[in-house]
Amino acid sequence: MNHQDLINACQQDWQDYTEHNFVSQLAKGQLDKNAYLHYLKQDFLFLKHYARAYALAIFKSSTLEEMREPLPSLTALLDSEMTHHIEYCSKWGLTESDMEGEPEDFGTVCYTRYVLDTGMAGDRVDLFAALAPCAIGYAVIGTRLISWAETQLENNPYRSWIELYSGEEYQSGVQESIRRLDEMLAEIPLSSQRGQRLCEIFKTATRMEVAFWQQGLNAS
Repeated sequence: MNHQDLINACQQDWQDYTEHNFVSQLAKGQLDKNAYLHYLKQDFLFLKHYARAYALAIFKSSTLEEMREPLPSLTALLDSEMTHHIEYCSKWGLTESDMEGEPEDFGTVCYTRYVLDTGMAGDRVDLFAALAPCAIGYAVIGTRLISWAETQLENNPYRSWIELYSGEEYQSGVQESIRRLDEMLAEIPLSSQRGQRLCEIFKTATRMEVAFWQQGLNAS
């Protein structure tokens, strides 16, 4: 099996995630500012747990090669992506202390703890299946929005978000993540109990992504 099998197993949820009203409104420049600010603050909290999940992947590894594999992603999260997020949020009037002090919304708690719990209870493949919808989905969304006829880049306050996730740097990073995931999945038959369990993990995490967008809209 491969990552596309995981997507195919939850096609409706995947569409609800990658074509959610939150990102459609964002692309048109019509998203309520309060919804976006709520999303930015919750995304900061989410990224902290996302980094913890990559640290857990190292803990769950058995060989030195496996331990080294998640390290670039963890380093990039802590040294680059989190820094970029803080700098970006400052342009919206949000400080690091603001975001650190923000209470976690229910969707954030459910999503991040699901990923960490899946990793703790399972193995590295389970954990990466739970992590995959975030990275892959944002790449799909970025590609869709940059070419979508209804996307309005001019005078769109969210233009930089669209350009970040449609950009070469993010897209190439996700392709590398997909390559590693496909290597892990290659020897697992889709129809096996193991394969079906991984599809269920991926589907649940995808549903959590839908809820994460929705909690942003609910804050508007």
